[in-house]
Amino acid sequence: MRILRPVLLLSLLLPWPALAQDQDQDQPPSIDGQAEPGNGPGAGDGNPSPVPLEEIRRYVAVYNAVKAAYVDPVDDHKLMRSAVRGLLLDLDPHSTYFDKEDAQAFDEQTSGAYQGIGVELVQQPDATLKVVAPIDDTPAARAGIRAGDVIVAVDGKPISQIDGMEPLRGAPGTQVILTVVREGVAKPMTIPLTRETIRVSSVRSRMPEPGYGYIRISTFQADTGADFQKHLEALKSSANGRLRGLVLDLRSNPGGLLTAAVQVADDLLESGAIVSTRGRIAVSDSQFNATPGDLLDGAPVVILVDAGSASAAEVLAGALRDNARARVIGSRTFGKGSVQTVLPLDNGDSVKLTTARYYTPSGRSIQASGIVPDVVLQPDAKETDDTLSGLPGLSEATLPGHLHGDSEDDDNQAGEALPGDEPIASALAELKRMATANPGWRME
Repeated sequence: MRILRPVLLLSLLLPWPALAQDQDQDQPPSIDGQAEPGNGPGAGDGNPSPVPLEEIRRYVAVYNAVKAAYVDPVDDHKLMRSAVRGLLLDLDPHSTYFDKEDAQAFDEQTSGAYQGIGVELVQQPDATLKVVAPIDDTPAARAGIRAGDVIVAVDGKPISQIDGMEPLRGAPGTQVILTVVREGVAKPMTIPLTRETIRVSSVRSRMPEPGYGYIRISTFQADTGADFQKHLEALKSSANGRLRGLVLDLRSNPGGLLTAAVQVADDLLESGAIVSTRGRIAVSDSQFNATPGDLLDGAPVVILVDAGSASAAEVLAGALRDNARARVIGSRTFGKGSVQTVLPLDNGDSVKLTTARYYTPSGRSIQASGIVPDVVLQPDAKETDDTLSGLPGLSEATLPGHLHGDSEDDDNQAGEALPGDEPIASALAELKRMATANPGWRME
């Protein structure tokens, strides 16, 4: 189970040293208000501005009022933690403060192994948890949790009364009972799940037709790039050394490690830019470029996306399309185009802070606007009848307090989730058309 609060789990995780290409990897940035030049917030802007005395007085007055008059006694430590979290809460949906346990849980995402139920969530203003996507082959997916479900209680206790999300985590073999509200279902549902040690393989593949490969990437973690290469080589071996084309399925892929997405893009590109990041300070600026060596030797690629495709998944789709290497089909993507930097604190806690926007090779930011596919698909009618196929109104642009996008406008429409096998069939048909029409294919 992957759970961060109060953030959407579509994080493009890029540790601070990775942003600073020439920074000493063993020297984390100072974040105690005396940031060293070029190392942390405030760099490039001179010394951090002092906090106005009147604001300090305002805070102390409110703090004392809570301590003196709140209906129940309030622990100093708990109140101070709430104040620190509140400092980040209104910045954007992805900046947050992690206590030590949450920081450890966040780190587990990159390893692909953790204990829980296996679901990607966004916390809503009323504290309920909306499902972005269940992770493939996990307790949540097997129990029938669907994109768009809203978790309102855990073990019978309302979410609003839970201090943290720890009840969703737990030892393998133990049970947790979720109360779930689903659009179109009159009454809340009670869904029991058994926690597991979840080892998620982020890459799967098969050969749907002779000569045509299919690779599904469910998330981007530390071993995704290497696994992608292994699956691609296995498909090529099955096709006597050369594929005629590849369907790359990124539906409901919430993102993960930027470096993993960059590695996959590099494997399919001979040259060109992949992605760049730009922030307010110089250390947030970086650019990734492809190195020679296209593992598909120019064979066409079709990328399948939907409303749950976000962050690093959007980086990959944008990189391949902007380099005329792939066509994108499906539905508008989520629009998570911001970079989060994780800053560790001395006590084991961490601050996850939005520090930059990322840009596709053409220089376009997809923050809050997403990627509009070249070919738009609609949800299969059968899947719509049987499942909640969409994420109704859910996109980066609909999140309260989201970071403004460079190309955001009022006409941005949230995409739809595209479950089932019909979108794969459509992607394969498009791939075959491309391969047949131009054996030496390159998108114009």
